[in-house]
Amino acid sequence: MENSFEDLIATYIENKVGISEHFLSTTLANNLKQNLISLNEQSLLLEAGVGNSVKVSYDGAIRSDSIYWLDKKHNNAFENEFFTQIEAFILYLNQSCYAGITGYEFHYSLYESGDFYLKHLDQFKNNPSRKYSMISYLNSNWQESDGGELLIHQVNNNQKIAPTQGKTIFFKSDELVHEVLVTQNTRMSITGWLKSD
Repeated sequence: MENSFEDLIATYIENKVGISEHFLSTTLANNLKQNLISLNEQSLLLEAGVGNSVKVSYDGAIRSDSIYWLDKKHNNAFENEFFTQIEAFILYLNQSCYAGITGYEFHYSLYESGDFYLKHLDQFKNNPSRKYSMISYLNSNWQESDGGELLIHQVNNNQKIAPTQGKTIFFKSDELVHEVLVTQNTRMSITGWLKSD
């Protein structure tokens, strides 16, 4: 587990974007994916908004995915296993990099064919608590023709990242503008933020 943590930190230091190809085990990724599919079949996902609870809007011309917030109160074994891994990473990050992270929030994201999310920053103008963004992908057998890449905009090096199963991305929430390109296939992930309140 610590190897995947170190992969995230080392690649982040090198390029402002941390990448671990196998942050989630195949078993955990598959279980989380099946949980997301079940939630969607029960019509429990909600239209994703732009902004936070203080100021939120819904505009399908900006983003068109659906979400479902993870919560320990759900007492879902697979979500709790995911939380345990995130908490271990936060401990490792705080001890090795003095990051000062005190909390987190995560939700499932589901993009159907044709969905996208235009350029944006993850940190709110009216609330700077989000320090790092993390995205863990749940898509097995993803093909280049499926699209749906995460496109991160940097001054001299735009980076296009395929949403392949088990991979996790890590970057500062107030630093990198990014977008989700139009997907041609169902695209699933867990997206969230490490916070310092």
